Amino acid sequence: MKNPLDKTEYLKRTLTKEHPIRGEFFRDQTAIIHSMPFRRLKHKTQVFFSPENDHVCTRIEHVMHVATIGATICKGLNNHGWNLNIEMAFAIGLGHDLGHAPFGHAGETALNKKLNSDFNFIHEVNSYRVIQYLANYGKGLNLTYGVKDGIINHNGEKFSQYLEPFSELNDLDEIKDRKSLASSYEGIIVRFSDSIAYLGRDIEDAMVAKFITLSDVPEEIRENVGKSNGDIINSLIIDLINNSKDSSKIGFSDEMYEKLNILKKFNYKYIYAHPTIMKYRKKGEAILEELFDYLLNLYDNFGQDYEKYNSENSDLSKMFGNYLFKMKDLYNQENNIPKQIVTDYIAGMTDNFALESYKSIKLPKPIKF
Repeated sequence: MKNPLDKTEYLKRTLTKEHPIRGEFFRDQTAIIHSMPFRRLKHKTQVFFSPENDHVCTRIEHVMHVATIGATICKGLNNHGWNLNIEMAFAIGLGHDLGHAPFGHAGETALNKKLNSDFNFIHEVNSYRVIQYLANYGKGLNLTYGVKDGIINHNGEKFSQYLEPFSELNDLDEIKDRKSLASSYEGIIVRFSDSIAYLGRDIEDAMVAKFITLSDVPEEIRENVGKSNGDIINSLIIDLINNSKDSSKIGFSDEMYEKLNILKKFNYKYIYAHPTIMKYRKKGEAILEELFDYLLNLYDNFGQDYEKYNSENSDLSKMFGNYLFKMKDLYNQENNIPKQIVTDYIAGMTDNFALESYKSIKLPKPIKF
C-alpha cells in the first residue's frame, strides 16, 4: 500500500477490544451510526435552514454522500494496485461532521462571536471532541486512531489541487486549527470527498429553492463536468482516480482543478451568499447568541447545583441542568470551564431543538385552566 505509516498504527483505540467478525473499521461505522450525535444530523442544516422539503439535503445525507464517495475513490485506486481500506474511509466519512453546530456555518460563526477568542470553535476539531469525549455522556465512541485522525483533519472547505498524508502520527489532542493533514491516504481522500459531495448537491438544492436555474450554471461546468449532481460527482471522482493512481499524491488534473474553482466561485456567489441564505444565517446567529447568553448566565448563577435549574420557568433550563448532571464527571476533569460547557451543549443541538429552546425562553408558557 502507498502510505507513509504502518497500517497497524491506525487500528489503535483508547480501549482495547477485538472485533473478529466486523473488523475494527466496520465496528467504527456501527458505533458512529448508533450514536446520538449521528442521529441528530438529520435535523441539522447543510446549507438550507430547517428544510421542510424532503428533496433538500440535510447534514445526515451529506455525511452519507461523503462516505460513499470516499469508498468509491478507494475502490477505484485499489483497482490500480493501491491497498486502501474502504471501511476506514467510509467510517471517516460518516463521522466527519458530528461536531457541526446547528444552522450550519452560521452556528460556527455565532459561537466564535460569543467565545471572543477564549478559544476557537472549529467544527472539525469539535467533531473529534464529540467522538472522543462528549458522546455517550462523556465516554466517547472509542474509535480507532485512523478514523479519528481522518475526522479531525477533513477540512473540505479548503480546496487544494494535491495533498498527501502527513508522514508522522498526529497528536490529536493538540490540534486546535485547520493546518494539519491526516496521516493516512484514506483521511486525505475523505477530505477531497467532502468537497466533491457538496458542490453538485448544493446546486441541485438551489434549483429546488429557485435561487438559480440550470442555465445559470457556467456553460464550462455544464458541458465538461456535468448538468446534475450525479454527473458532477462522477466527473470529479474519475478525474481524481486517474490523476492519482500513479502518484504519491491525491489530487485533480490541472483542467479539472480549474473547473472546480469555477464551480466553487459560482456556488459561493449565487448560493452561499444569496440574500435569502444570508438573512437566515443572521437569524440563526442571533438565536444561538441569545441561547449562549442565557445558558452562560444560568451556569454562572447555579453552577453544579443541579436542582436549581429545575426552579427556572423554562424547559431549556431543566434540560441543561439534566445535561450537566449526566456530564459532571467529564466536566469535573476539565475544571468546569463555563464557556466550553455552554459551547458543547449548543453545538450538540439540532436546528429544531435550537428553535424550540429559543421559544422556551422568549415566549410565555400558556396559562393552564
